[in-house]
Amino acid sequence: MNEISKTEFEVLDALWQGYPASAQQIIERLNQHKPWHEKTVKTLLNRLVKKQAIGFEKQQRSYYYSPLFERDSYVLEESKSLLARMFSGKLAPMVSNFAKSDELSQQDIDELKALIKDWEQDNG
Repeated sequence: MNEISKTEFEVLDALWQGYPASAQQIIERLNQHKPWHEKTVKTLLNRLVKKQAIGFEKQQRSYYYSPLFERDSYVLEESKSLLARMFSGKLAPMVSNFAKSDELSQQDIDELKALIKDWEQDNG
């Protein structure tokens, strides 16, 4: 998978909300959060096509875009890449880092405990 920039990810994230989608639909979704220029979005869509992150289909005079992979699989791959680069592939040091800097909320801790409990039940 080719590396996707932060702004490309924002466009891709807007596309994952529903597809196939026209450039105009994607622009409208993005503009709900902050102003985006049409030319910028179209440039980013073209980059994502070249990186084989999205595909398109021409219908009459419009292009309709669709992602070529699901959001969950992308997030998983990026998470693994971050762990490998920053924490030698180990999750515990990353969580420990957040805990030591008071970045974990009680909700985060409760969710982590529930995940561990579910994993133990499924794999125990």
